[in-house]
Amino acid sequence: MPTILVVTGHYLPGYKAGGPIRSISNLVASLGDEFDFKILTADRDLDGIAPYPGITNGEWQECGKAHVRYLAPREQTLTSVRRILNATRYDILYLNSFFGRLTRICLGLRWGHLISNRPTIVAPRGEFSPGALALKSAKKRSYLALTKLVNFYGGIAWQASSDYEMNDIVNTLGGRNASLSRVALAPPLPQKAPLSGRRCLPAAVAPDLSTFPDQESLELDHLTHKVKQAGRARIVFLSRISPKKNLVYALKQLAQVEGDVEFDIYGPLEDKDYWRQCERLISAMPANVIVRYGGEVAADRVRHVLSYYDLFFFPTLGENFGHVIIEALSTGCPVLLSDQTPWRSLTKEHVGWDISLDRPEHFRSVLQEVIDMDHATWSEWSDAAQAYALRVRSDPAAVEANRQMFLESLV
Repeated sequence: MPTILVVTGHYLPGYKAGGPIRSISNLVASLGDEFDFKILTADRDLDGIAPYPGITNGEWQECGKAHVRYLAPREQTLTSVRRILNATRYDILYLNSFFGRLTRICLGLRWGHLISNRPTIVAPRGEFSPGALALKSAKKRSYLALTKLVNFYGGIAWQASSDYEMNDIVNTLGGRNASLSRVALAPPLPQKAPLSGRRCLPAAVAPDLSTFPDQESLELDHLTHKVKQAGRARIVFLSRISPKKNLVYALKQLAQVEGDVEFDIYGPLEDKDYWRQCERLISAMPANVIVRYGGEVAADRVRHVLSYYDLFFFPTLGENFGHVIIEALSTGCPVLLSDQTPWRSLTKEHVGWDISLDRPEHFRSVLQEVIDMDHATWSEWSDAAQAYALRVRSDPAAVEANRQMFLESLV
């Protein structure tokens, strides 16, 4: 069985890093019977000050269909990672993130011929989108210029989750390096079922892709068939609180709508300065818009939380997939997104809206449309959203694309 060594900043039982954790856990759940997955990752969650309980540093530990080695901060160095990689048998090196610390270490070791020359795949996870590159742009542009100059990633294969990300990768790498690099179109795998009772250390692991268990479906069916009153709306934002997720933009649009609005915000406060900017806007909200911060939500509670709302509002600066989007749709919650995700032409599907961030008036128009919707109209959108999500989750092409990406790397 081929062995894939996955290097990623954070993994289960963590959840604060969001989509990348779900991308890898769903991949392992789907292909773990065909490939031997070994995962090298941090021993604590995003911004965590203490390691996960129940782990042993320095050992590979079983976690669902994978074996995970958790690294303390002192082990995330060139010397430690080199020693671990050279002591580990693997056929493919699969790096998640381009700018992440562990990826930079692995690419540096590979470039310096300090580790075995194995097939290497890099999944930028949306880091090359224009919105993402605009954040801390000087530092990122300098790093890109230097690495291109020394051919830091010559011969590497790249994973794109959509045609849009494929264009971002080629446009960012540019010129000679882009033409020599293979870009595989392999979308992240959505989780088809909620987390089961299987354990990964102190937390649950995503099971194989399958239909929702009857009990969970019945629970969500009960929650999503609530009454939507015209002139009122419950709207939700669920993501990391950081500039990339663009919560400030959402608050500014909601401040200008009419009708009674409850806007609930969930997610880890990744950027405290940015959150203070949000708080200033929240304190100035008109009386008709009530804003609440609900804290962090564990991965196995996301769908339950989203199912209570009439709209998921997410004007992100860039997502390569956006697991929370498909999770919202799966609960019958229509979505209002920027056009910086792979989820496009949503209005044609009657499941949501994807709008350019340069058109704030269009965002406000849609928000008002949702607020004014009566129950019968909203139910049509809600039912279509659930059906759309089921089609996405049931599509075998995504699994096959990921399988082929790895198989072709072995040739």
